[in-house]
Amino acid sequence: MKVSIILAAGEGTRMKSKTPKVLHEILGVPMLEYVVNSSKNSDVEKVCVIIGHKAEKIKEKFSNEEISFREQPMGEDKPYGTGYAVKQAINDFEDDDTVIILNGDTPLIREQTLNGFLQFHEQGNFSCTILTADLDNPTGYGRIVRDDNAKIVKIVEQKDASEKEKLIREINSGIFAFNGGDLKNALGELKSDNAQGELYLTDVIKTLVLNNRKIGGFKLRDKREILGVNSRDDLSVCAEIMKERINKKIMVDGVTLVDPKNTYIETSVKISQDTIIYPGAVIQGNTTIGEGCKIYGTTRIVDSKIGDNVTIDNTLIEESIVGDNTKIGPYAHLRPNSNVGNDAKIGNFVEIKNSNFGDGSKASHLAYVGDSDIGKNVNIGCGVVFVNYDGKNKFRSNIKDNSFIGSNANIVAPVEVEEYGYIAAGSTITKDVKEGQLSIERSVQKNVDGWVEKKNLK
Repeated sequence: MKVSIILAAGEGTRMKSKTPKVLHEILGVPMLEYVVNSSKNSDVEKVCVIIGHKAEKIKEKFSNEEISFREQPMGEDKPYGTGYAVKQAINDFEDDDTVIILNGDTPLIREQTLNGFLQFHEQGNFSCTILTADLDNPTGYGRIVRDDNAKIVKIVEQKDASEKEKLIREINSGIFAFNGGDLKNALGELKSDNAQGELYLTDVIKTLVLNNRKIGGFKLRDKREILGVNSRDDLSVCAEIMKERINKKIMVDGVTLVDPKNTYIETSVKISQDTIIYPGAVIQGNTTIGEGCKIYGTTRIVDSKIGDNVTIDNTLIEESIVGDNTKIGPYAHLRPNSNVGNDAKIGNFVEIKNSNFGDGSKASHLAYVGDSDIGKNVNIGCGVVFVNYDGKNKFRSNIKDNSFIGSNANIVAPVEVEEYGYIAAGSTITKDVKEGQLSIERSVQKNVDGWVEKKNLK
């Protein structure tokens, strides 16, 4: 069996946050989730995560995942270190298993890389394989020390390295593959006699070398995959790389991103071909967008389903559905649980909330439609307000097919307007309107002669 052990117990003090470091998000996803998914999508069959700082928060976030959690005991009397962390999972693998050690704060590692790494390890029959990389500036990383025959003999941490060893450019990524039995034996021999007083997993290599075990080094091609996150700055760097990956895949799949660097799309979003997305768009969560859509300006779409050939301009859409051939915006807002049909129009400064808006219906400007069911081919005039809340309770209104709501009308729920019902402009409607009726609710207009002169306003 192939088992991954992901180290995620650190506090991450440089993040200066109450949130555990591995739960900080990159494009809407906790960085630990990227590492877990890369494991699950590779040849790994079992995932074990080592947690410590704010362990309950991490468990809660991943409560629906098939993951084994092992909690690292905390306290001043504990040696800590990567070796100490891995020891917590010693009962999660057998002697004949292949064990891969990953870090919860390196979110850019890909499943393809892990598969190649594991294949190299097993085909080479290595006791341990280290994922390495050559860096122009290796400061801060453990160095890979080789003998005259290029065999790996040890890993030395930056703080324990000699001046000569600090010149080595090949670094330890912190990702290892082990034979399960050899790892168990070497973990039992770890000591904390180093600058930090910790149990280093890297000292396992020294033990294996002394026991004449075979050590391999698998050099990484894309060095960005091992970038770790220790600060908010690191987080932004990884986010930029992840955004580049996601946007490139979207474009390969047939979507036009006019300016990829200024387009934010989360990894869970699905977009069909021939859709064009202009700069400034933010698309998040479980959103799907159909074919041939055009998305302009500072549009933000969250957890929504957009049909085919939809035009959206500078609009916020949250947890809603938009049908085919519909036009939204500019400056519209679809609040949660809005369902807009096909061939509809939601225009300037129109807000829809918890409502069904039928095929072919339109609200072209300056209207609020809340808690209502709007039928097909209904016209909602400028300034119309669906008055759905009395201060205690919310009520629904039902406007049936082919009705017409004149400008500046107030529909005070609960009201039902039957098919072909007409509401005169400026009316406040509190009673139902029957089919084919015109409903007018206005006070009598009164014109007062000489009023301006009497008030000395001239």
